[in-house]
Amino acid sequence: MTSLPHPEIDFCGSVIAIDRDPFVLGRDADMVIDDDNRHLHRHFLRLSSQQGIWLLANVGSQLSATASDREGRLEAYLAPGAVLPLVFDETVVRFTAGPTTYEFAIRLPDPAFVTGVAEPGGSGDTTVGRVSMTPDQLRLILALAEPVLRGDGRALTTLPSNAEAAQRLDWKITRFNRKLDNVCQKLSAHGVRGLHGGPGQLASSRRARLVEYAIAVRMIDRDDLGLLDIVTAGDDSDDSDDVDG
Repeated sequence: MTSLPHPEIDFCGSVIAIDRDPFVLGRDADMVIDDDNRHLHRHFLRLSSQQGIWLLANVGSQLSATASDREGRLEAYLAPGAVLPLVFDETVVRFTAGPTTYEFAIRLPDPAFVTGVAEPGGSGDTTVGRVSMTPDQLRLILALAEPVLRGDGRALTTLPSNAEAAQRLDWKITRFNRKLDNVCQKLSAHGVRGLHGGPGQLASSRRARLVEYAIAVRMIDRDDLGLLDIVTAGDDSDDSDDVDG
């Protein structure tokens, strides 16, 4: 039987060859992501092959990850216990542990599928599927994602707090929190997971999931950062632009 070609990982500018099956990533694993971050599981993600395909499994108990194809057309939420088959030439994985957000890519030498880019059609508001975002909502997401977007990719970044993001937008914190709730409710209503959880879900987890999702599906990119310097109209009592018509 011919052995399945092993994938490789591109992380922080280094390419790591997968030399065993299974292969575990974490704080103390086959691939050490960050041995100083105590919020990161010792064993978090596991790569293994089964019946001719590579699988990515979340073997942690608390953290989740977001996986997408390179072009951002497909996105998966990898909660604890979830398993994802890897079928594209490159799968980008993002996750947050404590204050730090991580990103790496898994590359398959012989992918089952080759992705292509369809011609865009029409114009109008920024949309992801049926989800449209107002200018203020996009600016809010950009304020949270700015450190990631300004990074050089496959890097480690720290997300801003709500207060820091509100200051970046020159908003009061009450306005920011209200609009953040509206964004998360809108996306959750359209099936995006991880933005509303139980009573124990940390606010930092919600921010991280929002940023991971927005970048994974190309809702925002580095070219949009100029929107942060645009002052929009409205006061702290006006959230009418956040309500779907």
